[in-house]
Parts: sequence; C-alpha cells; structure tokens
Amino acid sequence: MAAYTVNSDVLTVQLKGEIDHHTAGRMAKEADELIARYEPTLLILDFGNVTFSDSSGIAVVLGRYKKMKELGGQTELSSVPKGIKRIFSLAAVDKLVKIRENV
Repeated sequence: MAAYTVNSDVLTVQLKGEIDHHTAGRMAKEADELIARYEPTLLILDFGNVTFSDSSGIAVVLGRYKKMKELGGQTELSSVPKGIKRIFSLAAVDKLVKIRENV
C-alpha cells in the first residue's frame, strides 16, 4: 500500500520507486482507493521518492487528475525530480496539473 497522509481535505500520496508499465497500474489503483476512502478536495502526488518514470507516470497523473476533476477536486504534484518534470512538461501535463516548486 502506498504511503499517504490526510490533513483535513488534502490527501498526499507518496509515490516510490520506478513508475513504468509494471508498477503504474498498482500505483493508480492504490491512489484511486485512497481517493474513494477520503474524498479529498485536493490530491497531492508526491514524487520525492520516485527514481524513474516513463510515459506510464503521465498516465498515473492524468488518470488521477480526471478522477479528482469528476469529484470537483484538484490535483497537484510535489517534489518532482528534474528529469521527470521535463517529461511532464514535454507532454503538457503542467498545463493541467500544478507542479509545486521544491522549496
């Protein structure tokens, strides 16, 4: 099960390891289960412990974005490594989902 925190109506899911076609389905399913359980208005996907992501990571993000939008909520990304942020920018993910700057 994914590590996560809930603070009021904000659900933060800490993704970990590699996001590829082997792991993306499980990550998406776990995030969906947490969204259904806690019904947050804001979902934050924390990429701080992600070591690799291919296009499967884009699918994980966009799928959760769509689910949160259907529920009237928002999705943001945090701690996105530079290389993964570049992939997301090239795919215009950052036009739909706010990517928090690391402080």
